[in-house]
Amino acid sequence: MIPAEAVSQIRRLFYVEHWKIGTIAVNLGIHPDTVRNALETDRFNRARVLRATLADPYVSFIQGTLAAYPRLRATRIHQMLRQRGYQGSLVALRRVVARLRPTKTEVFLRLHTFPGEQAQVDWAHFGEVQIGRARRRLSCFVLTLSYSRACYLEFFFDQTLENFLRGHIRAFQDWGGTPRIIVHDNLRSAVLDRQGDAVRFHPRLIELSGHYHFALHPCRPARGNEKGRVERAIQYIRHSFFAARPFTTLTDFNRQARNWRDEVAHQRPWPGDDSLTVAQAFEKEKPSLISLPANSMETDLVVPVQTRKTMYVRFDMNDYSIPPEAVGHVLTLVASEKIVRILDGNREIARHNRSYDRHEIIENPDHIAAVLEEKRRARESTPGRRLIHAVPQTEAFIQSAMSRGESAGSQTAHLLRLLEEYGTEELRAAVQEAIRRDTPRASSVAFILSKRRRLSGRTLPLPVDLSRHPELADVDVHPHDYEVYDELSKRFRRS
Repeated sequence: MIPAEAVSQIRRLFYVEHWKIGTIAVNLGIHPDTVRNALETDRFNRARVLRATLADPYVSFIQGTLAAYPRLRATRIHQMLRQRGYQGSLVALRRVVARLRPTKTEVFLRLHTFPGEQAQVDWAHFGEVQIGRARRRLSCFVLTLSYSRACYLEFFFDQTLENFLRGHIRAFQDWGGTPRIIVHDNLRSAVLDRQGDAVRFHPRLIELSGHYHFALHPCRPARGNEKGRVERAIQYIRHSFFAARPFTTLTDFNRQARNWRDEVAHQRPWPGDDSLTVAQAFEKEKPSLISLPANSMETDLVVPVQTRKTMYVRFDMNDYSIPPEAVGHVLTLVASEKIVRILDGNREIARHNRSYDRHEIIENPDHIAAVLEEKRRARESTPGRRLIHAVPQTEAFIQSAMSRGESAGSQTAHLLRLLEEYGTEELRAAVQEAIRRDTPRASSVAFILSKRRRLSGRTLPLPVDLSRHPELADVDVHPHDYEVYDELSKRFRRS
């Protein structure tokens, strides 16, 4: 059976919009036979004409045998019929046995729950949507109170554990309380392992139940009737809200979902008493809910990230920038629905708006500026940049030397040695003179410097090389008085 609203929608789409049966079935997520039954016409519900088979004379025998032995296999019945003259195949007999085998329909009791006692939760998949260059799966978190049928629904781009926890917490905040028991399906977000009745819940879900004081109750496998109220709520959402509704943004879609919940879903008659609406039944149930704790539980995703050579960390198909000094460190990424934070220890070093696109680069301008400044300092620390910074004329000087076949590296090294030996002012003057003479070579600059020194009467202190005698590097030499040297020189001249 499907809800009357679904039957009405099927008939409108077929008779008014002229949709085909297959199109209706695909868009509403139901079987084509269900669509045909909803149309209630002879055209689509003709009785099937059964063709005569070789097993027809044995139908009464098969029925009697199956009545006595309901689980007897078709292969054994085939052997029994062969002894009685049956000439047909086993495959044909299997079809007959499947049609005649008595089936026992399971009978279910109508569940009765007290106000605030129980809620049922599940995920529902609603296809995919395009976000930039990414295809994202659209999923709906649905939590329904079993007594009043009041529900909370929210759409997400995935069915991660973090979104599963967020859905619970926001539902509790929306209701202003917590039910005593929440029935979970065997979701990967909820159940890590199950062996019979032994269930191992996810530690984060156990943390959530301890924080909000509700009990976890798992459904048995293949027992959808144990959470039938949330299943019916999901079907209602599919047919009444989602059908033929265009997707805009996630925020706007959730706003529309909340409006539909308040204006349509909660205004329908309450199944327990059609003189009340679901909203009125919820107001009666609300005082029975468990009070909320003072603080909400944190639901952000926390993962370690290892940076490599670039100033980016990758998360959910996108790259987020970090300061250059953090490159090579093991960092911590904390992601909420809207914000991505990156921590170095307990210190936050980057914060970005979260992107649901793919292959997008999200950058902080300060991080880019820091990288450029670091590269500028690195360039200035090279020998060539140090030389140009001290004597700007050397840049044009070296370019001119290269045009005449000189090596830029050797010219730079020679000029740096001259810079250390003669100083900035002397080197600048010598380079300018070499440019005027049109002799752009370091050897010409060295000649000019040596000539200027001889003409000025200044002497060059000889460097002391101790590379072959490292033990002399720590020897203290006490200089003598200058008068001693003067006396020695006088004696030398008299002799």
